[in-house]
This record gives sequence, structure tokens and C-alpha cells, in this order.
Amino acid sequence: MSYNFRLFWRMFYRSFFKAKGTPARLTRKRLIFLVLFYLVWPIGGLIHWFFFFLDDLLFPGYKDQPVEKPLFILGNFRSGSTFLHRLLSRDDIFTSLTIWDIYLAPSVTQKKLTQLVARLDNRFGGVLHRVLHAFDRATLGRVRIHPISFFKPEEDENIHFQNWDGYFVSYLFPFLDEMPDYTHFDEALPPEHKRRIMGFYKSMLQRHLYATGKKYFVAKNPAFSPKIETLSEFFPDARIIYLVRNPLDMLPSTVSWINYARRQSTDPGDGYFYLDEILDLTRHWYRHPLRYLDSHPSPRHLILHYDDLIGNPERVIRAFYEQFAYPDKPGLDQIVAEAVAETRAYASDHVYAYEEMGFTRQQIIELYADIFERFGFDKREPTLAEVELPEQKEPARLRFREE
Repeated sequence: MSYNFRLFWRMFYRSFFKAKGTPARLTRKRLIFLVLFYLVWPIGGLIHWFFFFLDDLLFPGYKDQPVEKPLFILGNFRSGSTFLHRLLSRDDIFTSLTIWDIYLAPSVTQKKLTQLVARLDNRFGGVLHRVLHAFDRATLGRVRIHPISFFKPEEDENIHFQNWDGYFVSYLFPFLDEMPDYTHFDEALPPEHKRRIMGFYKSMLQRHLYATGKKYFVAKNPAFSPKIETLSEFFPDARIIYLVRNPLDMLPSTVSWINYARRQSTDPGDGYFYLDEILDLTRHWYRHPLRYLDSHPSPRHLILHYDDLIGNPERVIRAFYEQFAYPDKPGLDQIVAEAVAETRAYASDHVYAYEEMGFTRQQIIELYADIFERFGFDKREPTLAEVELPEQKEPARLRFREE
């Protein structure tokens, strides 16, 4: 395993000495974030890598842990992957990385210690459990992107913060000119660099499966869309679902989401930023995975329409359980019902409007003309009732400007 020290120190240098004129300009908010980050993160990183070292001494068997029929949910951001991921994670045949696993206990040794403490706490009335969940609700429970918790499955692209070598680093340090081209991973990164990144990721999955004793791993990773070739190389037994959503819905939501995420640690000023990056990213994350799937037809692959998933999730899930040879058990209908109820009860603050971003409906149709043609997506202007997302209690306020 390796750590991208060069990128880490370049982010440090740019943040303090060459941030002027960038969205990460050194304002009071940004300075507070940087001071807190550099006081906490390096210490945490040293602790985690010490435990990775202990894993090799205490639990070397994780290196031989098979990753059998892992399921990867790909697609552009805001295409229903969180909904599907959370739904599948309710089925106990699957396991996923949670925020706790990613940021607090990524190693086998840490997971084993956590399991020991949980058993002891349970024996003495579960006081620690109640305290942790109260803290969880008071902190992460206030984040209004999608439901976030230390104990809910999360996008495990985040695990690359532990080796400082992934796209999500840009959420904290949006100096894109300093970064490897993660958004065109298969095509842009040198083979050795790709092997280092994916070798680390596979190691994290092996540690998790070894520590939990679970059989099947499910991950939702839009940021893996440009990695689909390398992903298939490292996980030849993988099942891949590619979720595809109408660009008229996907694009403004993605612009809003990326700007929201990066504003948590930066203070760029008013308006929307990163539009050229997002247009390039989203177009590539449609086209590259679809080209790969078209050229590698397999019963282990599925291209899934967002509308089909939202319209009848139980039928969709039963179909791909059978296609992918996962065991279907009684009670799946209840799992689906609970997941749908949870997502519909969640009120997001994720609100956006086309004209504020500088787009028109016709521009988006032209930018993604091949996607509209292939999937026959509706090009008409939707009403508010037609754009409700599964993560939202109220419809998103989409407003379109005609040519």
C-alpha cells in the first residue's frame, strides 16, 4: 500500500500560499477549516496506518479473503445510487462500508476492537451505544444532502482519503490543476498509479469482509464510473449496475451537489462554480461506462433506468438478484417498503434552478444529445410534480428557461 504524499503536500502548499483567486481563497472560514484539519487529520492518519501495520502482524489472513460477487453501483451523481445502495444494505446478505468504517475503523484490528467494545457495552446496558447514536444525530444528522450517519452505508470512494489518492480530495482542496485526472481514470492515469489506487481499495474491502464475516459486498460509487475497466480487472467476478438518469434532472442536481459539498470547507463567494469541470465529468461518466458495457456484454452487467428503479424497486431488485445469482429471501418486499418510506420521509435542502447556473433546457439537450437519443429521455419541460426525487419529501424547485 502507498500514500500520495506529493498530493498531500501540494494541497498544503496551495492552501496557504497560492489560494488567491481560487474558490479555496484564504478567508476566515477557510483558515479555520485548515487549522482544524491539519491539527487532526495527520494524527488520525498515523494512527490508521499503524493499525494497518498491525493487521499484517495479527490478522494476515485478510490478504487471502475472497471478494465474491461484489456489486458495484455506478452512474453519474444524483442518479439514484444512494437510494439503491441503502435499500440493498438492509438485506443482511450484503455489507458496505459506513462512515465509521471509512474514517474511524478502516483496519481489521480497529474493527475487531470496535466489536469487542460493542459486546462489552451491550453486556452493561448499552450506555455507550446510546451516547454514540445521540452524538450521531446531533452532528451528522444535521447534514442535509442525503441521510448521513456514522452507522449508515456510505460512498466508499471516501476510503481514498486514507491513502490521499482519489477524486473526493477535491471536495476539501479544489485545486484541480494539481490533481491526477481521477475523472478520466481509465484513460488518463498511468498503469502503475491505477494499480496502486485499486490495490489499496481491494485491500480495504478484504479487511472489511474478513472482519465482518459477511459474504457479499455492495458499493455505490459514481466516482468509479471512469474506473470501470480497472474495476473489472481487479474484481473479475464483479456485478455492475450502471444507473442512467435524464440529463435534465441529473445535471442541475450535480452542479448543486458538488458546489454544496465543496462549500463546506471553502468560501468561494456567491454563485455556482466548477461548471466546465462538471460538464466534462458528467458527459464522460455517461459515455465511458456505456462504451465499456457495450463492448463487454455479460450477464454480470446491467444498465438500469432511474425511472424504472424508482417506479418499481421491488421488481427491479428481484430481477437482478436472479440475474446476478444472489439469494432472494422472504421479506424483500418489507425491506423495499421500509427503504422507500425512509427516503420519502427525508426533506433535503438540495434546491437548484437552471437559470442560476447559466443553462437552458435546449443547451442541456444538445450537450447530451447521444444520451437522449439512446435512452429516449423526455425532452419536454417537466412540472414540479414530475421531478420529485426519492431522497426528498418535497419536490426540487427546478425552473427552466426557454430559448
